[in-house]
This record gives sequence, structure tokens and C-alpha cells, in this order.
Amino acid sequence: MGNMRLQMTATNFPQSPLSMRRIAQTWWPLAASWLLMGLQLPAVSAVVARLPDPKVNLAAYGGVVFPLSLIIEAPIIMLLAASTALSKDWDSYLKLRRFMLRAGALLTALHVLVAFTPLYYAVVVGLIGAPAEIVEPARVGLMIMTPWTWAIAYRRFNQGVLIRFGLSRSVGVGTVIRLCADGLVLAVGYSMGSVPGVVVAATAIIVGVVTEAVYVGLRVQPVLRDHLKQAEPIESPLTFNAFLAFYVPLAMTSLLNLLVQPIGSAALSRMPHALESLAVWPVVSGLIFMLRSIGIAYNEVVVALLDEPGAAASFRRFTALLTALTSGLLLIVVATPLAGFWFGRVSALTPPLAMLAQRALWIALPIPGLNVLQSWYQGAIVHSRHTRGITEAVGIFLLTSSAILWAGVAWGQVAGVYVGLAAFGVGSLAQTAWLWRRSRPAIQAVRTRDVAQGAIILECGVR
Repeated sequence: MGNMRLQMTATNFPQSPLSMRRIAQTWWPLAASWLLMGLQLPAVSAVVARLPDPKVNLAAYGGVVFPLSLIIEAPIIMLLAASTALSKDWDSYLKLRRFMLRAGALLTALHVLVAFTPLYYAVVVGLIGAPAEIVEPARVGLMIMTPWTWAIAYRRFNQGVLIRFGLSRSVGVGTVIRLCADGLVLAVGYSMGSVPGVVVAATAIIVGVVTEAVYVGLRVQPVLRDHLKQAEPIESPLTFNAFLAFYVPLAMTSLLNLLVQPIGSAALSRMPHALESLAVWPVVSGLIFMLRSIGIAYNEVVVALLDEPGAAASFRRFTALLTALTSGLLLIVVATPLAGFWFGRVSALTPPLAMLAQRALWIALPIPGLNVLQSWYQGAIVHSRHTRGITEAVGIFLLTSSAILWAGVAWGQVAGVYVGLAAFGVGSLAQTAWLWRRSRPAIQAVRTRDVAQGAIILECGVR
């Protein structure tokens, strides 16, 4: 304690501990952004369901185009967390930007190889085993999605800078702009009525994400000029090896986490009612993602604010409230006529598909709450800079969910959408348990720091 007094003074940190209100003020714009982004998939599904041949086009988009696009972009998804945590000075920013540009270019080249060469058939027919009706429509959609990875890399990297410097509301503004662009394309496609649904869906997604990337790139310029360039260099300059040690586990986390998408599509394609399950999957997943998004946004809040005094206690209380909120919201939807209204009227599923979706939704009840807990534990681990535990947790999720999917295929008696959601839920539970275990040292270190800082503040107040 004596050594700590020499290193710290009352001016090194705020006089009051981190409040629940401060957490909420940082969290809600990000949550609104994720929630609005979560509206994207249901909106796309609702339009595609109203265009010709909806079952095939929903299955092509939800079973092939979107999962493959996600898996290709997986290594750059965690750029948001990395940029939030590491963009503290100009030198660090430049090194991160260099990595973003190179990774985005390489992954875009991979997307081109999969979409435009015979490799597509090896992946979609050979590995995924997609129904024959959706193979060619899905390839057109995947070709349209080519700019996706680079735009996501650029957007998430610069969003991290905005969050780091307290401009999380700008992230929400960008999402609104993205949704407006999506909506315009969807409206045009719907009004034309003759364009295949998978083409309308992929075009809407690309126009939206590129528009948002342009906005974020413009919005971040004053932050770079007035704040980041003026920031004091950090004591230990970020090296490439240090960055790789920090980021590779995060990149592996995204890759492993998103592998469940094509694995799930492959499994659903081999279970009873394959086409129906693939058609329902993006609609059910879209609704669940809307509620999961509230918790997903929490991760960057933890990373950004865990340095502040009193953070551990405030985050623990906020996590409990947010877990109850997300779980309660999904229960209200699934236990009331809201589910039937959403799937039947909003999503425009046929009565048999709507009933299949409603029954499947019960299986997903624990998922949104588990996402909140994962963001709390994962944010603490990222803050500690020892990110290997996150990769381990996602590996456990992938193994657990894959085992359940394999069992469902082997049994062959249950519709794939039920098995898929059960696999996702049980895998998420195992992932959360491991994150809790691996985050305990990081959270305990924050608690110890909070106690020490509180004692110094008290001593300074007495003096």
C-alpha cells in the first residue's frame, strides 16, 4: 500500500466511482445501434418472404450467403474490441490501421475465390450439402456480397476509435444511416416484384454496410485530428508481436464462433424438413439476434470503462439487470401472441413455417441472457490483455454445439431448426461457464484495485 501511494495520487482517477448511470449512458447508444442492426435480418426476411419463390430464396440467403459471408469476415470482426482497447495514441492507431487494410484485402480476395471460382461448389455442395434448389441462387447472392468484408473491417476499426473517445452515439447514427440505405433497396426490390429475393437481400445488405462505412470514415476524421493525434504516446509502444499476441486469440474466437453457421447449415441440410428449417432459420435467428444484440453491445462498454474506480461492483449490478431484461423480453414474445404476429404477419411466413418458428423459439429462451454474461466476462478478459481464455471458451461452444448437431443428424427424427437452436443454446451455456472461470482473476484484480483506490480517496478526503 505504501508503494501504491507513491505511484498514485487523487488526481490519477475520478473522485467518485463509476456509476450505473455512466454505464447506461455509454451502453444505450451501442445497444440501440446493435438493436437497429438486428432489425436488418428480419426486415430482409420479411421482404424476401413476399417475393417470388420465398422458400428457396430465404433458404439460399439464410443457409448459404449470409453464413459464408460471416465466416470469411470472421478474423476482422474483433477489430471493434481491439480498436476500442488499443487506439490510445497516434502510433498505435497507425499500426492498427495498417493491419486492418491488409487483413481486409486478403479476406476480400478469399471471398472472390469462393464466390467466383469452382471452389464455391466444393464448399456449398461438397461441405455444406445445400439442397440443389438453392445452390445457384445462393451463388449470385454471394457474388453481390463481395465488398462486405472490407467495408466491415473499415467500419468496425473506426467505430472502436469513436467509442474510445466517448462518441458511442455516432455509432448509433451510422446504424440508422445503414438501415435507411437497406430500406431504400428493399423498397425498390419489393416494388419491382420480379427480382429474386436473394438478389434483393444481398444488394440491400451491401448498400447498407458500405454507406455506413463511408459515414463512419467521415465522422472519425475530427477525432483523429483533434484527439488521437494530440494524445500523449503510451509508455510502452504497441509492437506488432504484442498486437498479435492480443488479437490472434480474438480473431480465432470470431472464426470458431462463426464456424457454427456453415456447420449448422450443413447439419440442417441433412436433417428432416431441411428446406423448411433452412427457410425458417434466418427468420428465427433474426428475432433472437435483436435481443442478443442488447448484450453484445455490452462488451465494448466493459472494455472502455473497466479502468474507472468502483467499476467491478457497478458492472456486476448492471449485468444482473441487463440479463433479467433480455431474458424477460424474449419470454414475453414467446409466451404471448406476439410470436404469432411476428412470424405470420411481419415476417410473412406461411402458416406451417410460422408454426415451426414459434415452437422453435421456446428452445432459445436462455440465449439472450447468456449473451449479457458473456459480454461481461469477455470484456474483463479483453481488459486484462490475456485473451486466450476467450478462444478456449468459443472452442468449447463449437465442440458442444457441433456434437449436438451431429447427434441430431445421426438420429434423424427431429426437424433441423429444433436441433440447431438446442445446439446453440447448450453451446452458449458451456461457453459462458468457461468465460466465468477464466475471467475470475481479471475481475478480482479490478476489485483489488478498486479497494486500493477507494482507500486512497478516503485518506485524501480525511487530510
